[in-house]
Amino acid sequence: MTTDEKLIKNKLGLLQLASYLKSVSEACRVMGCSRDTFYRIKKAHEEGGIEALRETSRRRPNLRNRVAEDIEQAVVAFAFENPSYGQKRASDTLRLRGVFISAAGIRCVWLRHGLETFQKRLKALEERVAHTGEVLTECQLRALEKAQEEKIAWGEIETEHVGYLGSQDTFYVGTLKGVGRIYQQTFIDTYSAVAFAKLYTTKQPINSADLLNDQILPFFDQYEIPLLRVLTDRGTEFCGRADAHDYELFLALNDIEHSRTKAKSPQTNGICERFQKTVLDEFYRIAFRRKIYLALEELQKDLNEWLQTYNTQRPHQGKRCQGKTPMTTLLENLPLAKEKQLDMNNGDLPMAA
Repeated sequence: MTTDEKLIKNKLGLLQLASYLKSVSEACRVMGCSRDTFYRIKKAHEEGGIEALRETSRRRPNLRNRVAEDIEQAVVAFAFENPSYGQKRASDTLRLRGVFISAAGIRCVWLRHGLETFQKRLKALEERVAHTGEVLTECQLRALEKAQEEKIAWGEIETEHVGYLGSQDTFYVGTLKGVGRIYQQTFIDTYSAVAFAKLYTTKQPINSADLLNDQILPFFDQYEIPLLRVLTDRGTEFCGRADAHDYELFLALNDIEHSRTKAKSPQTNGICERFQKTVLDEFYRIAFRRKIYLALEELQKDLNEWLQTYNTQRPHQGKRCQGKTPMTTLLENLPLAKEKQLDMNNGDLPMAA
C-alpha cells in the first residue's frame, strides 16, 4: 500500500466513522482531526469522489531547475570513478574538467540516483563491476580498501571459521582485601563464542601472553586447528615494540597475526566487551554477594566453573550460535576449519578481514 492509498483510507475512514456515530464532533475527536478538516474532506469527496482525496499539498518539482542532462551524467560517472570523494571535493574536481556544478547540486544528483553516501556509492560500484566485469581503477581500489578498514574499525567482525580470529581484552574486576587489584584477561573465539578468562594482579604484557600460552593455544592444539589472528585494543599490555614487547614477541613466535582496534572506540572489540558485561552480571555480582574471597585462587576456581557452564550448557544467542552452546557451535564448525587449514597449506591463503 502506497502513502497516497494510506492517506485516502484514513480520510474515508473518517467519513464512515462520522456516518456510523452520527456525530461529526465525536468522529473528529476519535480520529484526532478538526471539524474544519472533516468538512474539507467531505466536500472534496462529494465533488470529486475518491480521486479528490489524493494528497495535493506537495509542490510539484520544477524540472527546469535541474542541471543539464550531460552534467548530471558527468556527476554520476564521477561518483563511480571516485566513490570516496565528498560533494565539495567532487565539485572542485569537476570544475577543473570544465563541468560547473555546486556541491549542493552534486548532492541533489546523488540523491536522485541513490548515491548520496560513501557506502551507497561503494555498493553501487560493486554491483556495477559484478554486472559488467570492468577493471577497477586505482582510486576505486583505494576506496574499497578504505571501506574495508572502516568496517573492521567499527566492529563489523568478519570471521570465517573457528580459529580464524580471536578477540582479547583486559577487564578490571575490582580490589580484594589482602590481594589488591584484580584484572581479568579475556579471550573469545569470534566464530563459536567459546570464552576463556584468567585473573591476574597486574596489567602487564607478560600476563596477556600467559593467557594465550596457558589456555588458548593448548585448546586449539587439542582440536588440531591453528589460531590465525588476534584482535585487541591499543593498550600497553597488547601493543609495543615488536622486538621488546612480551605479547608482540609471543605472537610473532607463534605466527599469529595481530590486529588492533580503532583508537578510543571500544565498540570495535564489541564481542569481547559484551562478554565482559555478561561475566560481570552473571558471575561477579552474584559471587561477591555469596562469598568473601580471601585469595585469587578461590575466585579463579569459581570463575572456571562458571566458564564451563557458559561454554557447554548456556545457550548463546549470537549470530552463529543461534541458541546453541558455544562448544556445540565449535564442534560443528571443526570440519570446515580443518578444510580451510588444508587450503592454507596448499597456498590458498584466506583474505584477512
